[in-house]
Amino acid sequence: MVLDSFAGSGTTAAVAHKMKRKWITIELGEHCDTHILPRLRKIVDSEDNDGVSKAVNWQGGGGFRFYKLAPSLLQKDQWDNWVINKEYNAEMLAEAVCKLEGFTYAPSDTIWWNHGYSTETDFIYTTTQNLSQEKLELLSEEVGSDKTLLVMCGAFRCKADRFANLTLKKLPKEIVSRCQWAHDDYSLNVRNLPMAESAPAQDDLFEE
Repeated sequence: MVLDSFAGSGTTAAVAHKMKRKWITIELGEHCDTHILPRLRKIVDSEDNDGVSKAVNWQGGGGFRFYKLAPSLLQKDQWDNWVINKEYNAEMLAEAVCKLEGFTYAPSDTIWWNHGYSTETDFIYTTTQNLSQEKLELLSEEVGSDKTLLVMCGAFRCKADRFANLTLKKLPKEIVSRCQWAHDDYSLNVRNLPMAESAPAQDDLFEE
């Protein structure tokens, strides 16, 4: 595995790809879009014959995944309390919470409270609202006795175990413990990254 944490123009990734090595490259500058991506696409499409191409008889092929780093999910307010970053809209928040809670993000077009699932009968609903007991009673009735729902909300006005089919947790308190803070090593677990679903010769864009 080749790691280049300062991609520059993408030379390391280009050579590693042609040598059929697995590679990761990182860049924050705008030239990621203007230089690196076009260069790597040409390599995959066999339109780049420079560098080590002749030495390794490069004929094109392979693929890569392109990720953009999202803004921090949490930030502190003026009173030093953790709050959800205002840059996150409802869809971004639901997807991020699904990831942290181990759910598959798959929002339903017809069921407003279904933002994802962990099993065929276990679902998740994410909202920053303060949910009253009356709202939760209606939600519990809609979910039904044959399904369970994890409710991630700003606050709730009843006991956490009030409803048999609902699990109530507060945002952002619940997700603070799931974030990694101040790591100075390589202990971050990235083994559960989603597999690319497209053809090998194409690169996919994931907003993480």
